[in-house]
Amino acid sequence: MSGRKLFHKLSSIDDVISKLSKYLELKPKGIEYVNLDEALNRVLAEDIYSPLDYPPFDRSEVDGYAVRAEDTYGADEEHPIRLKLIGSVEVGQVPKYEVTKGTAVEVATGALIPKGANAVIMEEYTHKVGNEVLVHRYVAPGENIALTSSDISMGDLILRKGTKLEPYHIALLAGLGVRRVKVYKKVKVAIFSTGNEVVKPGEPLKLGMIYDSNSYYLISALRKLGAEAEFAAHLPDNYDLMLKELSKALDKYDVIITSGGTSAGIGDLTYRVFDSLGNPGVVIHGLKVKPGKPTVFAVVNDKLLIGMPGFPLSCTMVFHKVVRPIIARLLGIEVIDEISVKAVLPYRLRVGKGRSWLIPVSLVSDGKKLIAYPVTFSSGSIAALTYADGYIYVSEDKELLMEDEEVNVYLFKDSIKIPELTIIGSHDIALWRILVRSGLITRSKILHTGSLRGWYAVKNGEADIAPTHLLDEETGEYNIPFLSKMGLKGVAVIIRGYKRRIGFIVAKGNPKGIYTFKDLLRSDVIFVNRVKGSGIRVFIDLQLKKLSEQLGLKFSDLTSKINGYNYEVKTHTAVAAAVAQGRADVGIAAEIAARMYDLEFIPLATEIVDFLVRRDRLAKKSVAEFINIIRSDIVKELLNELPGYETLKDTGKIFE
Repeated sequence: MSGRKLFHKLSSIDDVISKLSKYLELKPKGIEYVNLDEALNRVLAEDIYSPLDYPPFDRSEVDGYAVRAEDTYGADEEHPIRLKLIGSVEVGQVPKYEVTKGTAVEVATGALIPKGANAVIMEEYTHKVGNEVLVHRYVAPGENIALTSSDISMGDLILRKGTKLEPYHIALLAGLGVRRVKVYKKVKVAIFSTGNEVVKPGEPLKLGMIYDSNSYYLISALRKLGAEAEFAAHLPDNYDLMLKELSKALDKYDVIITSGGTSAGIGDLTYRVFDSLGNPGVVIHGLKVKPGKPTVFAVVNDKLLIGMPGFPLSCTMVFHKVVRPIIARLLGIEVIDEISVKAVLPYRLRVGKGRSWLIPVSLVSDGKKLIAYPVTFSSGSIAALTYADGYIYVSEDKELLMEDEEVNVYLFKDSIKIPELTIIGSHDIALWRILVRSGLITRSKILHTGSLRGWYAVKNGEADIAPTHLLDEETGEYNIPFLSKMGLKGVAVIIRGYKRRIGFIVAKGNPKGIYTFKDLLRSDVIFVNRVKGSGIRVFIDLQLKKLSEQLGLKFSDLTSKINGYNYEVKTHTAVAAAVAQGRADVGIAAEIAARMYDLEFIPLATEIVDFLVRRDRLAKKSVAEFINIIRSDIVKELLNELPGYETLKDTGKIFE
């Protein structure tokens, strides 16, 4: 067993493929033939040329009558032309008749065109009388006929080598009579999850443990790409066991991917096991990228081993940007398309120079351009990619992205769907329920940025609606004074929402006797704060300013005495979770969060959650629907079901 190895030399993500290629041929392992019904997601190992013309014969595109076009000239509703009906042709039949001057043959859609005919008149423009057809409209030569090879000519290149076969490719091949195709052998990939803290979904989750999400993501993503991926095992942090299991897997699989245990920490074993399996062993240990620095690549016995970071966001971003192109090469896929769109940033973004960054973003539109909102989650997030439409790649030489700077957004999907309703601002549990109950949820995008950033999003035209509960220090009034302070008088309006109780959340029975803000100064109390820009953070700081004045202290001196003032979380439930798990003794959040975690709630205030809307969006259908819902009995009934929520006498009223 080798000694502990730190990240001595990190590799640029642009150099990964070239470095690996020194030790391993990144190409498919072989070729085989498969039937079309087994060809989905397989990769063609040869160019395919059409073995025939398509259509293979002149055929009718409609139900009607095969005619000589020149026999119909001059026909209209008032002056129909009579043609003699000499027979009919069904689909699959060879015509027995020849169309000559003044005659017609009845044909079905897809039927072979009889000799002599050069057009088909649709049945709708004809009238049959005995053995004659009255034509009420003229046709041009070639009308309603699909000519031989008008779609594909014999010998045309129809599919390139390296194409991953989709359903429409398979339909094309079947239509040309191709029954079997030559494809590259699938790359076989084993997925191992590692770590003593990881448990399978469905099992009880003890404190300090996490569910394994990475394995499920990797298997799904690899199968979608076309690889033969399967879950091999979960491995605890045990060097000998890991060495044994990975050694066995080398005999069966082409690629081994582990999740977790890749960083230079004392308990991370993966890179040491990789290095012990054979030569050359680890060839890349660490990438100059965030997230994803602790990524490991090794080569053993012409097999590729990849150690992925344990944090879900790191794992998924590195897979998409770095690992996916490698697996594509092993599958024989010649081109991995990264579809991108242009967008601008809503605010300045500082990144660390000296490494590249992969930043997931969510796209919204102001009607003229796309705006890329960074999805601000930690590397451990499992939700980030459900919010994100794509990511931006920031090169190693940049450390600052400016507001309104144009960036390329690389999409996670083949296309983007701009939502009908964009909501940016404060996190509120009731809002989710309202959107679900009303059916608007399927047409909406919600970004939790805090109340203040929601105001800027509305001001800049990036959001239709901003949930807000900002308390004005001067008037003690919620939200309405900020129309003037933010320069939005005449630009936006406030739709009165509802009230919710906020207060201290503490353990059951309030064991530390926390009742006032002064209690936060005690040395035995650990506080969990809310992020800057959130409505509750404004409320907290306002109360602490009042306390600092009472005690004759500077605000900064007072907050320095609060153990946990800089411990900031984004949501109400995050506050409750911190208390429930013993990481904090107290925090401030909505009452419903305390009930969800079965904690004690000590009321402090009733705040008002309103909705800021741009004037020019009031007539927008989805916005009007939302306002009508706020005014309806649906909201009243829903809020009655949620602890701490209540409608107001003026709920739904517009304030300008």
